[in-house]
Amino acid sequence: MTTPPSERFLSLQRRYQERNLPWDLPLPPPEIESLAATLPPGRALDLGCGVGRTCIHLAAVGWTVDGIDFVPEAIAMARERMAQTPFAAQIRLFNTSVTAMPFLSGPYDLAIDIGCMHALEDNDLTAYAAEVARLVRPNGLYVLFAHLRERAEDVAPVSIPRTTLFNLFLDDFSIERCDEGITTVAENQWNSAWLYLRRQG
Repeated sequence: MTTPPSERFLSLQRRYQERNLPWDLPLPPPEIESLAATLPPGRALDLGCGVGRTCIHLAAVGWTVDGIDFVPEAIAMARERMAQTPFAAQIRLFNTSVTAMPFLSGPYDLAIDIGCMHALEDNDLTAYAAEVARLVRPNGLYVLFAHLRERAEDVAPVSIPRTTLFNLFLDDFSIERCDEGITTVAENQWNSAWLYLRRQG
């Protein structure tokens, strides 16, 4: 039996169908631009790639990039945009869940997640963390942006409890840096953090 789509999937799918994407800016966040400007190009994985802005930006500065998103409309839009750049050969896009990517093999020098993981729960979080650990090379970098809430029982929009986030990767990664702040999209505000995690060898 096929599992029915989740409410989050249907909500995101509607947004992409309507092109109601307040986060769809021409360039990736400044944190990613800075990273791309300082790291030597290598192999990157964009988890929850959306319309492909990070994939395209990384490819433009010499990276080869694999992008993953579970919304077909997001991947279709990313392919449209990718085809309009001279970097299409450096990007592969896959319409699938970030919790199960057996068709991918590492090692990746860099994995990026800008607002995907914080929507996962329970077994999906565990599966996601295992896949990231499998795919990122020893001493590779995993950069994560997530909305935070203080406790699991707190009522909040899409977000992850702070302790869950910090405990999820402790077996395989060390936290190099955590920049916490407030994120505003349209009229909404969230506690958030950029985490930079180094894969232990």
